[in-house]
Amino acid sequence: MKKLFLLMALAVGITAQAKDVKVTSPNGKIAVSISDKGGSLTYSTAFGGKTVFTQSGLAVQLEKKTLGEKAKIGGVATKKVHEVLKPVVPIKQSTINNDYTQATLSMAGNYKVEFRVFDNAVAYRFILNEKDSVNVVNETFNLKPAEEMAVHFQPTGDWGSNSESPYINCMLKEWQHNHDMSVLPMALSSTSEDLHLLISETDLRDYSGLYIRGNGEKDCLSGHLVPYYKNWELFWDRGTKVNELANYAARTIGKRSLPWRYVVISDAKGIIEQTLNAQLAGKCEIEDPSWIKPGQVSWDWWNHKALYGPDVNFTPGCNTDTYKYYIDFASKYGVKYIIMDEGWSKTTFSPFTPNDNLDLQECIRYGKEKGVGIILWLTWSCVERNLDTIFKTYEEWGIAGTKIDFMDRQDQWMINWYERTIKEAAKHHMVVDFHGAMKPAGLEHRYPNLLAYEGVRGMEQMGGCHPDNTMYIPFLRNAVGAADFTPGAMINTQPEFDRPSDPNCSAMGTRAYQMALFTVLETGTQMLADSPTQYYKNADCTEFLAQVPCTWDETKAIEAQFGEYLIVAKRHGNKWFVAGITNNKEKTRHFHVALDFLSAGSHKMTIVTDGFNAGHQAMDYRMEKKNVTNADVLDITMVRNGGFTAIIE
Repeated sequence: MKKLFLLMALAVGITAQAKDVKVTSPNGKIAVSISDKGGSLTYSTAFGGKTVFTQSGLAVQLEKKTLGEKAKIGGVATKKVHEVLKPVVPIKQSTINNDYTQATLSMAGNYKVEFRVFDNAVAYRFILNEKDSVNVVNETFNLKPAEEMAVHFQPTGDWGSNSESPYINCMLKEWQHNHDMSVLPMALSSTSEDLHLLISETDLRDYSGLYIRGNGEKDCLSGHLVPYYKNWELFWDRGTKVNELANYAARTIGKRSLPWRYVVISDAKGIIEQTLNAQLAGKCEIEDPSWIKPGQVSWDWWNHKALYGPDVNFTPGCNTDTYKYYIDFASKYGVKYIIMDEGWSKTTFSPFTPNDNLDLQECIRYGKEKGVGIILWLTWSCVERNLDTIFKTYEEWGIAGTKIDFMDRQDQWMINWYERTIKEAAKHHMVVDFHGAMKPAGLEHRYPNLLAYEGVRGMEQMGGCHPDNTMYIPFLRNAVGAADFTPGAMINTQPEFDRPSDPNCSAMGTRAYQMALFTVLETGTQMLADSPTQYYKNADCTEFLAQVPCTWDETKAIEAQFGEYLIVAKRHGNKWFVAGITNNKEKTRHFHVALDFLSAGSHKMTIVTDGFNAGHQAMDYRMEKKNVTNADVLDITMVRNGGFTAIIE
């Protein structure tokens, strides 16, 4: 929801001379120069007087012409905007100041290009004005850094991707054009200073997603739209590969704006705090979104329902007794939801028929009695086959939401499927977690019942989920929106001791690190991935974790080095949550964390830190309670793959 404070058309900070347009950010720190010299539309960007990227090309290739070639800038309409945004589900900030300078370029050939320059970013989009529908073949999205930079990206070998690959971190010149593409978001880092470029897209609708390639040189990235797959929507089975591509990426109406392409330019702390995806996304389209409730979730799949103990006098599985046990656990600790994951239904394609051992209606009734909602796991193809009835039926049953899996694509048909599905879910007051999904790209702000996307290498990867990789998530994947990482393991190991652990699942990183992830990582459906048995055995940790919210009024980065370590302070109401994580690089890291963000007076703090031997025995942690004030400074030591977390009230 937006409250407009000031909107005026003026030319402050913008000059237009023939074929050059200069646009500056409200604080003057970012300057963008747009040119049509030589017949190609390009732009260059300076940050603090220093050129960051130069002569980067932008164009849209239609079947019969290319917008941006033989370019000629005509009129330029300019304005400065100051508005305040209040996200329905505040994943990072509950109030966002949306300040920017906008320049809309009217181009010869009857189209427009709109630039918005923020104090920390530059964004652009094309606005089409074609009489009839058009086929978009591809886009030119070139980015040419002014200096050699490191690149951080999540590779995909083909157009289908679940966005769960480990990050690759290398010099840009080492990223060859014929190697894997990258899904968005991705980032570039200066080798000489704390300066980073976060690249992504938003307001993606009725279009295909953008992938990025390197070209083997230090000075160029190139974008490529995911092609349209002929008839792929007819193939339902998981793992089906279809190789018949259309000769276009999107077939769409001729009068429309295309998705925003944006680059955040900031130090590491600023990357954590920025909210550009929300600032450029469309407005909420749910008239009354008050029913949407983010919250923690008790999850059965990761821990294999490995329940035991004197009160477990039944065989765990996808059955009534097991799910009632999860409901009891969730109720005891105030956890809002449980998920019934794969196996709850009779078959994958029978969303209205529970398996023979599950009395779903009894579980729904019991959950309501205990104040716990039920989220059901489904495949996307099952939802598509039953879209007209599935959410309506679930609403009548009293189901709270769905977790929908295995989309693994960003072609136009699937982008439209996301929107059709979330709209239908909203009609019937269903919250949704898209698993096996792409990155957030604006739909979650238009339909905030979309509480989470996966699109991340999370803990379900078991031994493939290393803290060294997870350390990049706050700077990349979480920097553009909610990510379903599923933390919370109570059996903790250092990487060299990790081993197959069924039925007692373990995860890499110290206990304090696992607990810190609840504050560091952002999502509207934070999972408690371990079993109730493990949480009961570690009641002090569980009581702590159950207090960590899924939404934030304020996010501050206290210490940050891209991919190395991060300390954040986040406020929810009148409580502060402070947490930090680090990678495997250093044996220990030491920090002094000033509590000057607290209000005056004495505050109660509960803090969990790495134990003395946590660098070897990752289960070792210390929990302490004490009073603090805003004049205090915490002396924090994090071991390798370690962390700390605190609640201050």
